[in-house]
Amino acid sequence: MKIVADLHIHSRFSRAVSSRMTIPTIADWAKKKGIDLVGTGDWTHPVWIRELMASLKESEEGIYKLKDSDIDTRFLLSTEISLIYTQEDKSRRVHLVIFAPSLKTVEKINKKLVEDGRNLMSDGRPIIGMSARDFAQLIFDIDERCLIIPAHAWTPWFSLYGSKSDFDSIKECFDDLADKIYAIETGLSSDPAMNWRIAELQDRRIVSFSDAHSPQKLGREVTVFDVEKLNYSSIRKAIMGSSNNKITHTIEFYPEEGKYHFTGHRNCEIVYSPKEARKLGIVCPVCGKKLTVGVMNRVEFLSSDDVETESNTDKYGVRWIKEKKGQRPPYAMFVSLHGIIGESINVGVGSKAVAAEYDRLIGLFGSELNVLLKTEIDDIEKMVDPKITEAIKKVRSGDISISPGYDGVFGEVKIWKGDQKEIDHTIDQGALF
Repeated sequence: MKIVADLHIHSRFSRAVSSRMTIPTIADWAKKKGIDLVGTGDWTHPVWIRELMASLKESEEGIYKLKDSDIDTRFLLSTEISLIYTQEDKSRRVHLVIFAPSLKTVEKINKKLVEDGRNLMSDGRPIIGMSARDFAQLIFDIDERCLIIPAHAWTPWFSLYGSKSDFDSIKECFDDLADKIYAIETGLSSDPAMNWRIAELQDRRIVSFSDAHSPQKLGREVTVFDVEKLNYSSIRKAIMGSSNNKITHTIEFYPEEGKYHFTGHRNCEIVYSPKEARKLGIVCPVCGKKLTVGVMNRVEFLSSDDVETESNTDKYGVRWIKEKKGQRPPYAMFVSLHGIIGESINVGVGSKAVAAEYDRLIGLFGSELNVLLKTEIDDIEKMVDPKITEAIKKVRSGDISISPGYDGVFGEVKIWKGDQKEIDHTIDQGALF
């Protein structure tokens, strides 16, 4: 059974998150995107967990659906925690995604955190002053079926491998519990091939989720599972590396679009590739401050091997990237349908014209993922403006132009290469999905 999953999102109770991130809206947009299983997000927040308990009912073991609704979107209990602490006289900032097998387990975890004096009301992604190792021990002591996945593992500021975390390995971060960390999340600034280069990830799964802060951003990255049954145990087994339940592939945001792909300093508009950073250093030549070290620099610093990749094109014209040895799930990279439409008709992605065309395409072909990956181009061509059809073909084949992001500045994507004066609209990365 194939399950398209986006298991890292946020509710309206997290900072900088849209007020539209309510349970019914999340379920509705998940269906538009083509997502079968979506994370609840933020179950540590007292108000949000009450809403979840009031709105959802268990449909399968550890899997939930809306009460009194025909929408068949399923939910898995997930949340994100921000750990900020000092270890070995260094400031550490690590974000973790936690999966829980039941509401009962969630209640126990929340109760324990409150008893320990943690403020869960302040944010849907609470800040907790505890080491990653000790927090993991707390979670596993309550329910060993929980899963802990380092979130957006390469982001400089709040992640396991980030340049500001001062951790160079899962072992260094989680100590004796490292063998219970079965997977890491790519985040928007890395893709699976970058993670394949890290030795300690050879026996761990690579997952990709959206970290969505608004409904439109759901599904900008997804992981596709092939499981015996749709339940929590099967998803857990797939992430742990079971042969009968597994990850078949992921759909990826172009890592160059992420805000921290290259090294740089946005205030001074300095951006370096890894090669340039090695040559020129990581001190800003304009202001003299240290540059924010990008994800590619960190990958090169921590990698032990170059991994050979190859690509092939499926019958829909979608380019799939694979490890040459065939030992890891492949992945495809794409641009949001909103972005494709916006650039094709030369208007902003938030316009009414884009929204209307988006809804028309979803009505015709069922979901965004169907439009982008699973519909014959000939069928699209019969129903869609030729410019949009051409854009979908170019995105499927990877025939696009990208300017990498750096130091908090999103990268830019252009489907049509050319002078900026001729193509005056570029995809608004802040509105992707």
